[in-house]
Amino acid sequence: MRRAIVRGTGHYLPERVVENSWFEDKLDTTDEWIRARTGIERRHFAAEGQRTSDLGTRAAQAALAKAGLTPADIDAVIVATSTPDLTFPSVATMVQAGLGMTRGFAYDIQAVCAGFVFALANADAMIRAGLAERVLVIGAETFSRIMDWTDRGTCVLFGDGAGAVVLEAAEGAGTAQDRGILATDLNSDGQYRELLYVDGGVASTGTAGHLRMQGNLVFRHAVEKLAETAHHALDKAGIATEEVDWLVPHQANLRIIEATAKRMHLPMEKVVLTVADHGNTSAASIPLALSVADSQGRFKPGDVLVAEAIGGGLAWGAAVLRW
Repeated sequence: MRRAIVRGTGHYLPERVVENSWFEDKLDTTDEWIRARTGIERRHFAAEGQRTSDLGTRAAQAALAKAGLTPADIDAVIVATSTPDLTFPSVATMVQAGLGMTRGFAYDIQAVCAGFVFALANADAMIRAGLAERVLVIGAETFSRIMDWTDRGTCVLFGDGAGAVVLEAAEGAGTAQDRGILATDLNSDGQYRELLYVDGGVASTGTAGHLRMQGNLVFRHAVEKLAETAHHALDKAGIATEEVDWLVPHQANLRIIEATAKRMHLPMEKVVLTVADHGNTSAASIPLALSVADSQGRFKPGDVLVAEAIGGGLAWGAAVLRW
């Protein structure tokens, strides 16, 4: 069986670091309030003129370097983002050009915070089908561009960044002991779209709009749906929860992450956490966390990882892979 294995990871964060204290003279909030409710301590904001494609290109270059590959070795680029540079063309084609690629194909996926999991599933399916040998999968966001800076319930949560993985085809035995992506589980339910959305768009207001969120309801759905989708993906892979070495969750809120881990009966020692330093980077958060943990040498060959995320739509999903 053809499997999609992780050949390399990489990430990029803008140079500007914004501590919680930056909000204190702008909003009715404090560093203590933000930390207590979210676990976030700081985040990165893109510089003026710095675009989502710029972040994605830098993360892709880092992943290629880690993999020991060049852009010429890549067949496809998939970018998960909700904050594209332009309405079109896709961010992926801009990354493709930024890498100097003149072959292959590139496209974006928009599933908000769950976007990277959706992109990972797309890349896995293409590799299994023989449509590509190596795929760059990127999550990149500049959420600071769609914040309402008067809304303390949202603007303190988000940051900018990008993460990338290089997936490569490899032969496996077709068992749960194979390396690579073993199973994915994707879901969406549009009846909940008003819980988390942006109030602008090409066909509605002609503006980018601002992010709007009903935080309490999103929290409730997140805890329930994240654990559920993770268990579904594990069942598809034929792996028991006790065999999971690492949970790599969407880094939205520490309380959500802790509640999800508890529902999965996983100790926090098995959870990769970057939310304190990055905030919620939407589709970039899982690949960022993967790359950071990988660079720290935390993943060992044969480790079982579960990645899961939920975002606007609502859209949610999980992926199980063996390192």
